[in-house]
Amino acid sequence: MFDNKTILITGGTGSFGQKYTKTILAKYKPKRLIILSRDELKQYEMQQIYNAPCMRYFIGDVRDGDRLEQAFKDVDFVIHAAALKQVPAAEYNPMECIKTNIYGAENVIRAAISNNVSKVIALSTDKAANPINLYGATKLASDKLFVAANNIVGSGKTRFAAVRYGNVVGSRGSVVPFFKQLIANGADALPITHQDMTRFWISLQDGVDFVLKNFERMQGGEIFVPKIPSVRITDLAAAYAPDLKKEIVGIRPGEKMHEIMCPGDDCHHTLEFDDHFVIMPSIKFFGRETDFCTNHLGEKGHLVPQGFEYNSGTNPKFLTIDEILAMDKLA
Repeated sequence: MFDNKTILITGGTGSFGQKYTKTILAKYKPKRLIILSRDELKQYEMQQIYNAPCMRYFIGDVRDGDRLEQAFKDVDFVIHAAALKQVPAAEYNPMECIKTNIYGAENVIRAAISNNVSKVIALSTDKAANPINLYGATKLASDKLFVAANNIVGSGKTRFAAVRYGNVVGSRGSVVPFFKQLIANGADALPITHQDMTRFWISLQDGVDFVLKNFERMQGGEIFVPKIPSVRITDLAAAYAPDLKKEIVGIRPGEKMHEIMCPGDDCHHTLEFDDHFVIMPSIKFFGRETDFCTNHLGEKGHLVPQGFEYNSGTNPKFLTIDEILAMDKLA
C-alpha cells in the first residue's frame, strides 16, 4: 500500500525513523519519503546512509504548526514519532515536554486534516497507561487527541490511530546501550534501579513492522498494542555482564516498578486478536459506526475478560537470558 505514495515521519532521524526508512526502501517504492526533524546534524548524518532519489529532508519542529502545514502538502501517510521521551528530563522540564508531546500532537492533527492526509499513526508508549510521570501523562493526552481527531475530521477522509508498545532493544538513551557503555569503560558494577523491576521488550524491527501492518488494519480511533515479552532488569544485567556485581540505586523520578499497556479500567474497550490487542475509542464518532472486532485485514478479535490488565510484571512470557542475548544480536 506504500508504493507510489508519499510518506512523512516526524522525528524521523531517531532510532525508529531510521529503521523505518531502511524497511520502507527495502520493501516498497514510495513516491516520496519525507524525514522531518529539528536537528540538522542528525539529518546530515542520516543523509550519508539514506539518500535514495525519493528521500526528502525537512528541517522543522512539531511545535511549529505553519511548518507542518507546508511539510504535509500532498502527503498520503504520516507517522508521528517526534517526542520528548526521557522520563527524568520531563519531570525537571515539564513545559518543554508538554509543548512537544501535546501541542505538537495538536499541530500534527491540524496539518493532517487541512492537507487531507489519508492515514496518521502516532507512536505512543506503555507509560501512557495509568501514567505516574509527566512523559506518560503527555502521551496519554496525545493518544486522546489522536483518537478524538477521528471525530473532529467530520466528513473528511483522514483517519488517525496510535500504536503503543514497550521498551525498544538498543534504542538511543535506553538501558542496553547504557549498560554496554559502562561495561566497555571497565565499570566494576552495573546500576539496577530495583531488583523486581520489569519492562515490556520489543525489537526495533518488530516495532516498525507492527506500525506498517497497522496502516493496513486501521479503521480510525484504535490504540494498537502488540503481544510482546517482558524482561526482568536483573536478567538484563546478568545477560550483558554475568560476572559484574549489581548495585541497587533506587527508582528514578517518575519510574514504575512494572509497566502497563492495557489498563484494567479499559478492559471493556479492549479487544484481543491473535498477536495484538486493540483499545477501542470510548467516544462515539459522529455519523460513523465501526465494527472494531473485524479490522480491514479481516482479522477478528474478541473482548478481553472483565478486569483484564496487560502488565509487564504478570505477562505470561518472559525472556530468558539466552533469549535476551539472541534478540540483542538480531537488533
